[in-house]
Amino acid sequence: MLDHVLSVTSLCKNYGTKAAVEGVSFDVAPGEIVGLLGPNGAGKTTTINMILGVLEPSAGTVRINGLDIQSRRSEALACTNFAAVYAPLPGNLTVVENLNFFGLLYGVKDIPRRIEELVAQFSLAAFRHVKCGALSSGEQTRLCLAKAMLNRPQLLLLDEPTASLDPSTARDIRTKIRTFTTGGTGGVLWTSHNMHEVEAVCDRVLFLSHGKILLQGDPRTLPAQHGKKALEDLFIAVAREPLTLANG
Repeated sequence: MLDHVLSVTSLCKNYGTKAAVEGVSFDVAPGEIVGLLGPNGAGKTTTINMILGVLEPSAGTVRINGLDIQSRRSEALACTNFAAVYAPLPGNLTVVENLNFFGLLYGVKDIPRRIEELVAQFSLAAFRHVKCGALSSGEQTRLCLAKAMLNRPQLLLLDEPTASLDPSTARDIRTKIRTFTTGGTGGVLWTSHNMHEVEAVCDRVLFLSHGKILLQGDPRTLPAQHGKKALEDLFIAVAREPLTLANG
């Protein structure tokens, strides 16, 4: 087993003279959930899009399961999956049709059996023949997470995965994702603005500010290291006073 399911090294993305991401480096180990945090515009989505191969880096490397995303993109993405609030599934396809389509796309073996497992796991049985566009936002989120688990990915990228879920369902989803990481060889990169959720689920967090990693560490102990009572207080400080933290 590799030491890291994701290795990001000196990653940069420039738009003209503006640096959206500047020299970002971090790893995600098997069985680890890493939170990628920061205010809007910090560079989180740009970083995720480079990891997914959607954006080409201006400099730096991304390796998924030891595979360079630029030279071995198809192989790297075959062991990757993601769910994001800005990437809804086709609304004209039913729950089962969506899962079957993406199962074929990811080359999943025994797709019907895998679909049945996920429909049960994410409480989608009552909606199996309902078109995705007719589902509630919470039901669509559960379907997106089921799709993200289809190929049992080594690297799972989650961007605000519980944003539209009620507290009870969100807790259940967090438990499922934690079970996924502890029960196998996969790792998770998780972005969220819900700091209570981050504290509950993440083993380690990285705070981005203006395209750079400003702080990193255990979400349960990091705030006190910077004179803050809670992770939410630290998040606000990163958004408002990054230079103070960087010099601290």
